[in-house]
Amino acid sequence: MTAGSRYRIAIPSIASILIASMDRNTAFRLLRDLFDAAVGAASPGQCLAPHLATLTPPKGRTLVVGAGKAAAAMAKTVEAMWHGPLEGLVVTRERHGLPLDRIECVEARHPVPDERGRAAAGRILDMVKGLGADDLAICLISGGGSALLTWPAEGITMEDKQALTRDLLRKSVPIGGINTVRKHISAIKGGRLALAAQPARVATYLISDVPGDDPSVIASGPTVPDASTFADAQAVLRKHGIEPPAAIRRHLEDGAAGRIEETPKPGDARLAGGITVMTVTPIEALEAAAALAGERGFAPIILGDRLEGLSRTLAAEHAALIRRHLADGKRLAIISGGETTVEVKGNGRGGRNVEYLLALALDLGGQPGVWSLAADTDGVDGIEEIAGAMIGPDTLDRARAGGIDAGARLEDNDGHGFFEALGDAIVTGPTRTNVNDFRVSLIVPPGQQPSSTRT
Repeated sequence: MTAGSRYRIAIPSIASILIASMDRNTAFRLLRDLFDAAVGAASPGQCLAPHLATLTPPKGRTLVVGAGKAAAAMAKTVEAMWHGPLEGLVVTRERHGLPLDRIECVEARHPVPDERGRAAAGRILDMVKGLGADDLAICLISGGGSALLTWPAEGITMEDKQALTRDLLRKSVPIGGINTVRKHISAIKGGRLALAAQPARVATYLISDVPGDDPSVIASGPTVPDASTFADAQAVLRKHGIEPPAAIRRHLEDGAAGRIEETPKPGDARLAGGITVMTVTPIEALEAAAALAGERGFAPIILGDRLEGLSRTLAAEHAALIRRHLADGKRLAIISGGETTVEVKGNGRGGRNVEYLLALALDLGGQPGVWSLAADTDGVDGIEEIAGAMIGPDTLDRARAGGIDAGARLEDNDGHGFFEALGDAIVTGPTRTNVNDFRVSLIVPPGQQPSSTRT
């Protein structure tokens, strides 16, 4: 076209092009981009480094300890930022470790603890007990740390803790309840690690993976005060019909009767000198995804970062919400976080995100114009090395064509098998962070796809 041409071709934006050609591949690519944006916002290199820059080095030693799925990446960030002498030990989930120069990294089992986690917890306790008043303990805490940092209270064996953990998981007890129990059968959780570090200065850096971002719940709060009690732990077990091993039952009874010292409570002067910093929260990860959705032409709606309950129940609620929004005629990205639960009654492998998605696909029934993703930001949905999955309007049709009964798979709690068979599972590998689950549904109502025009 010459400079004097009468017509000018309007060049559509990248967002418009994507929306206009919203096929399965385009939709799935955008869903994955939104998930990656959420995970990226919670990267320790991004969220922890600015806070470390303000930490005053001590006159004495600097010891780094920590636990959680982000522990290795957090420790690597400390090594990159800290120019003085440094030593320490962190424990993380299997395959989530990293090579470190000055801080030792141990890998252990999650969510059911093992001997490696117990041994690492014992070494960490011994390390902090050797600190003095001129020393600094940097504590790096993230989701998963409660199972990884396991040092049973006196009289309780690892086998006792493993058995109870399996029961708590099998009964789908919410994370707050699980950690209330864990804190009261441990010699390191519920503020006890900070007590052991006295008289050193304790600086705790947290990545939140729990609804409400309560520091005492994240990894069972090893360095912060704990408002829960032995009686609360007993109530959790009664509510969910769990009969603990005899040694744990006696320990909780003795604690409730005042024969064992409680965890340090809010206002305890022994913990007054510590600092606690929340480096990133789940809502910040959702907001990062929402910002990208807006850039791509979808108006974001954040439902919240604290959504809990059964996965399939939440899926039914979201399906109804999606249908209502389809009638609005707007291109939307409906985003949410939190941590749902699965009652595994079938022979499947569970997984709260894949269960949510399979139930959502069935509830939507192949609704045109809707694509969804659900995944755990740590890269592991339940006990699987799979983060989650994606669905679209063709998911049920593709399953039927392959001889797969979606309803039967849901009843068998076999979301993992369903999405593996379709090739729609998301495998990220360890992300080395954890801000809980991420869910997003893209809505493109009929007739909303723009096209290029001549002006």
